Amino acid sequence: MNLNSANTDWLVPLADKAVKCSSINPELYKKYDVKRGLRDISGKGVLAGLTEIGEIHAYNIDEGDLVPCPGKLYYRGYDIEDIVKGFLSENRFGFEEICYLLLFGELPDSKTLKEFTANLSEYRRLPVDFNRDLIMKAPAKDMMNVLSRSVLALYSFDDNPDDNSLQNVLRQCLQMIAYFPLLAVYGYQAYSHYHGKKSLYIHSPLPELSTAENILHMLRPDSQFSELEAVLLDLALVLHAEHGGGNNSSFTTHVMTSTGTDTYSVMAAALGALKGPKHGGANVKVVQMIDEIKKEIKDWSDDEEIEAYLQKLLNKEAFDRSGLIYGMGHAVYSISDPRAEIFKGHVGQLAQHKGMGEEFKLYSKIEELAPAVISKCRKIYKGVSANIDFYSGFVYRMLEIPVEMFTPVFAISRTAGWSAHRLEELINNGKIIRPAYKSIAPRRAYVSMDHR
Repeated sequence: MNLNSANTDWLVPLADKAVKCSSINPELYKKYDVKRGLRDISGKGVLAGLTEIGEIHAYNIDEGDLVPCPGKLYYRGYDIEDIVKGFLSENRFGFEEICYLLLFGELPDSKTLKEFTANLSEYRRLPVDFNRDLIMKAPAKDMMNVLSRSVLALYSFDDNPDDNSLQNVLRQCLQMIAYFPLLAVYGYQAYSHYHGKKSLYIHSPLPELSTAENILHMLRPDSQFSELEAVLLDLALVLHAEHGGGNNSSFTTHVMTSTGTDTYSVMAAALGALKGPKHGGANVKVVQMIDEIKKEIKDWSDDEEIEAYLQKLLNKEAFDRSGLIYGMGHAVYSISDPRAEIFKGHVGQLAQHKGMGEEFKLYSKIEELAPAVISKCRKIYKGVSANIDFYSGFVYRMLEIPVEMFTPVFAISRTAGWSAHRLEELINNGKIIRPAYKSIAPRRAYVSMDHR
């Protein structure tokens, strides 16, 4: 029996009761100066911790005022633009190097990187029969849930799952970084076979391949891919690997770690946070929105027609009627998201290679027009620009990565950042994270059963 197959009519009045007792007057948030989302009206975050792992720079302070500037992203103090230029100019993949940097605080030399990559490759083996018994026998339609379930199941295969000593947690984190591509791809192959009625392909990872290359190798039936495809996927992994301690899933990692719980529970919680469409699931929404735009707009080069449709999106008259233009705007960045800027510089090349140049022009046109459309009908307190999600889904589609894998690819990458943040929280032995909530419920006298 399905969980939702029973009669649910009785839930309707109870849902109404839940709404009535849980709805809070928005004015009260102003009255008590509550920073909803732990951010103030200007977009500045409430300081909740310190980190050396990642830094987002989106504004300067001039005489006490926040002055937006082009966004910058730093990994362990290194500008992400310089890192990307470095490994691309030297014709090598960057994700493994980034994992080392985030975990250990320095860029590895060639010998160290080779040893680290070899050790990761050794960990890229799931427990015996794990794939058959825990992935293939219970295929699911959502790969993020498959990842979460698989991560929690791995707890049972660990002889020391609750040992939070630094060396043991580091071992667990490195295994998570190595395991995630296998868990995600095999989960998708099971879904594709049992739910999509397609042939089942299970390719073992190859030790000589990078993480990006192995994802494409394991995902594609013929295991074939071009160098450009692998380079773009590797770049996506690099750009998604870390984004400071304040993003929702990394903050979840800190919150969970502060309780003293195990690595598997922490990673599962971070996956649950990333799954949401306001976080890691946003790239799926962008692709779905663009598909709708391609159907509705007759002339992709007509600015007025595009603007009119964007206005419909904001007015909740089109697509999912959420009032959002997905991929536009960010909680921190205003003038620009450096990840999107870097990505865009390489996306055009892949689009031409794949014969999707016209669609790339449409993306560029929407990126150009959307900020002005938003500013006309919304009161905004900082600038609006395209974020990385605006282009990442387009890249994954060109790489023939199925939409079910879009957010898992994000998770595969962000595991590196989550691991670094878990280690940082453990090493600094912080207090359990427990922010305050103010109760606004009036006091009431207890009423006995006979008088209710």
